[in-house]
Amino acid sequence: MKLGWKLFLGLSIFYAIMTVIYYGVGGEAVGIACISLSSGLAALIAFYFWFSSKRTGGILPEDNMTGEIADGAGDLGFYSPHSWWPLPVALSAIAAGLGLLIGWWLTLIAIGALLISILGFVLEYEKPSVEVGTH
Repeated sequence: MKLGWKLFLGLSIFYAIMTVIYYGVGGEAVGIACISLSSGLAALIAFYFWFSSKRTGGILPEDNMTGEIADGAGDLGFYSPHSWWPLPVALSAIAAGLGLLIGWWLTLIAIGALLISILGFVLEYEKPSVEVGTH
């Protein structure tokens, strides 16, 4: 896991240096923006890998040269088997994009629907806490 974040950090630094060089030789604005955004994306991935390696202890079963297949067994996470929330998220995102073409009023409605559907998607499995008061 250490190799992953170091690799992407090196790519981020490389892209940052290439952005400066490209700007210095008179590169166009779109190219400068693309190369600098590539540097930021590589830095984002490097941060994610670094943060994940800190949380997992830094050694994955895949990194152990004498590891067995069974070392990687276990739960990988919780994945919703039957969620309908991606559908309203996608439809409201499409409506927001079309609203930029049709009119600002549709964009405002779609952004409201998008926020509600994202909240529903994120909080789908949250259980409300019920406090029982004494009378």
